[in-house]
Amino acid sequence: MPTTDEPQAFLEVRDLVKIFGADRAVDGICFQVGQGEFITLLGPSGCGKTTTLMCIAGLHQPDGGEIWLDHDCLTAMAQRIYRPPEQRGIGMVFQSYAIWPHMTVAQNVAYPLEVQRVPREERHDRVAEALRRVQLLDYANRPAPHLSGGQQQRVALARAIVFNPRLLLFDEPLSNLDAKLREEMRIELKRLQQTLGITSIYVTHDQAEALVLSDRIITMSKGRIEQEGDPRSMYARPVNRFVSEFIGVANLLSGTVTGTAHGQAVVDVTNGDVSCTFRCAATDGMSPGDRITISIRPEHIRLVAEPAAATGDNCMEGEVVAAVFLGNYIDCRVQWGAVEWKIQAHRRQAIRQGRRVWLAIAPEHCRCLRD
Repeated sequence: MPTTDEPQAFLEVRDLVKIFGADRAVDGICFQVGQGEFITLLGPSGCGKTTTLMCIAGLHQPDGGEIWLDHDCLTAMAQRIYRPPEQRGIGMVFQSYAIWPHMTVAQNVAYPLEVQRVPREERHDRVAEALRRVQLLDYANRPAPHLSGGQQQRVALARAIVFNPRLLLFDEPLSNLDAKLREEMRIELKRLQQTLGITSIYVTHDQAEALVLSDRIITMSKGRIEQEGDPRSMYARPVNRFVSEFIGVANLLSGTVTGTAHGQAVVDVTNGDVSCTFRCAATDGMSPGDRITISIRPEHIRLVAEPAAATGDNCMEGEVVAAVFLGNYIDCRVQWGAVEWKIQAHRRQAIRQGRRVWLAIAPEHCRCLRD
């Protein structure tokens, strides 16, 4: 048996390592997933998120670490424990749908039950229930290739849930769908997962999917975990520049801490031929002389006519170089020295290209990140 204690979490990944040649694709990551929780592994291509998923599914054999599911050790490489995929009780939905073209919709969904030798009558009932849950019961006898892309993905989802898996894995399942259908499927996936209560891990590079679907997000880069937390905290309190840029849109400024007082850091920022002193939400342990990055979200910047309207806020003057009306807000670009600020202005503001404006930013919305 593994040398470590049996886990308390429903799923636990411990010190997972996967190496391909000279590439350490997964570099000793650890995380836990509670029963019924929906978590997302989020990151750019090549960050190790899909490799992690494949190791959990048993489709890749790790080079180190342990994987536990419901107090059951699936993988412990030091002890040469490695459960094959078909014995893990895990359902998986792939990016490519993996639909068998020579089968009907019902036959595709029934396949896992046939492998398990489920009796025919029970198999029929469970296939019907799975198709009902994904709103495809009326399509049961249709040839699978005759369905649309969205319908084929529903077939893949029905096939993944039909055998009542302990864990459900999603590998970028919506990436081949058009934008409108992708948005609809996000909501449907979340609703289905909550109804079934199946513990789920979702892999994507799409921040919008992660924010909509997840109870918790794990952000990865270069095989390691950068940060994990619920969507709101990840967006509001990124721990570093990578997370700040990858989740949402951020304006980033480099500066030097000159002092701290009253829970705020004072940061000097020089930007080409202009400079400004920012007051920011302080991070514990910051000292004068520290080089940091200030992260500011576009919706936290106000455009005002004069500095007097920005009392108590950080304030600087710039020129509007672009303004696009997007319905509920105006997407603005304001040039300040060498920096082009991204701003979401109120849709009723009179903003035009070439106008001089003042930017007002409350200190609590200036997030200090260590370089």
